[in-house]
Amino acid sequence: MPNLQKVKYILFDWDNTLAESRTCLVASVNEILQRYGLEPWDKQIDKRDPKLSFRDNFPNVFGQEKAADAYAAYAEVYKHNVGKMLSTFPKVKETLEFLKERGKKLIVLTNKDRKLLDFELPLLFDKNLFDRIIAGHEAKKDKPHPEQAWFALKGWLTPEEITPEKVWIIGDSDMDSDCALAAHAQAIRIGNAIWGSAKPLRDDIIHFSSFAEFLQYLQNQ
Repeated sequence: MPNLQKVKYILFDWDNTLAESRTCLVASVNEILQRYGLEPWDKQIDKRDPKLSFRDNFPNVFGQEKAADAYAAYAEVYKHNVGKMLSTFPKVKETLEFLKERGKKLIVLTNKDRKLLDFELPLLFDKNLFDRIIAGHEAKKDKPHPEQAWFALKGWLTPEEITPEKVWIIGDSDMDSDCALAAHAQAIRIGNAIWGSAKPLRDDIIHFSSFAEFLQYLQNQ
């Protein structure tokens, strides 16, 4: 099991891990889909590539020619809605503060658009809680590829120095766990994936039902 004393770097996914943003995302994208005469987001499953981020799936849903305009419209609607809809999960803030007090480096690792992330993160957290904040398209490749984790740890660890003892990657989805395993970090899953998971949970992925359970585990060490 993960050892709190040995870990140095803890990378957190954003959507559906630190932030309950699904409510806002679905409401906002459904408004745009309706404008384009398309079915709601939950009916678009067959078009989506599970290895791509929400943003990078827009060409698959709206078509290549309309994707950029559709995403720009979505971003404006999202920013209008997010102040009313965004929340976090029980014990997330307490967990982050607990880890920060113990000298762990905390990193946000997300495929989300930087503009949206910078807009909404301060609505939930003091950004000084995090030592680095990495958004989508800033590394050579996004999750599930290991390059995003390597980019996040640059200057602290080389890819060859990453071990499950030193680095945890925490998220809700296959994308997060696949990134962790590819980077040779410890994969930790909290809760359930925002769009569900097509894969059985592997033995080398640690799962907690909630941040409350995760925090209790950390406090008991």
